[in-house]
Amino acid sequence: MKVKRMLVSQPKPATEKSPYYTLAQKYGVDINFRPFIRVEGLTLREFRAQKIEILDYSAIIFTARTAIDHFFRLAAEMRITIPEDMKYFCNSETIANYLQKYIQYRKRKVHFPASGKFEELVTIIKKHSSEKYLMAVADVNKDTNFKLLEAAKVNVDRATFYKTVSNDFAPDEPFDYDMLVFFSPEGINSLLKNFPDFQQGDTLIATFGESTSKAVENAGLRLDIKAPAPDCPSMPAAIEKFFKDNKVNKK
Repeated sequence: MKVKRMLVSQPKPATEKSPYYTLAQKYGVDINFRPFIRVEGLTLREFRAQKIEILDYSAIIFTARTAIDHFFRLAAEMRITIPEDMKYFCNSETIANYLQKYIQYRKRKVHFPASGKFEELVTIIKKHSSEKYLMAVADVNKDTNFKLLEAAKVNVDRATFYKTVSNDFAPDEPFDYDMLVFFSPEGINSLLKNFPDFQQGDTLIATFGESTSKAVENAGLRLDIKAPAPDCPSMPAAIEKFFKDNKVNKK
């Protein structure tokens, strides 16, 4: 099997130590980093159209660092001072630690599950039942998480702080890849928007995350590589395992 050119739908790594570069060198693959989607923050007008008053809430739920950035950006643009006693509930420790960019981090007001699972975050939230929660989401947020909160009878609203838009390809931009790597359902949607006549043929498709894999199947495409897996926690690891198993680029 031959894989000469690969498109990874993420920004180019900031360091040459990225495992993608190791893959490229080891297997002789030309890797191009080109996001299919980009994130844009809502304008003040767009946010205000939701009729959400941030100061009506005593706790904020974050499931992404991008949500944190745009929450505090919009608050600043609206000249809102976030109260010192505002509580924050985050999906993971990584997201919780990111709050230090904007607030003085104190454990009593920042909460997260050790597992990084939203179901366990709901359990923590239920222990603080007196709070009024606002969930900061994207325009393509996962309804599943919000429904879990509603099922737990949490006093919660949600508001969109940022949106995902397609990164359109230029008409003369070449698209001759042997493998496409996706990390979100929106990436699949962008592929079909940019190339409505796309025929997969021998082109390999790799995905990270269950929702992305499902989007490939829903689009009627073939899924060749799926991550994470118990033996392949990262996308590069899953790709390398596939390359080894299928003797990719072996003479």
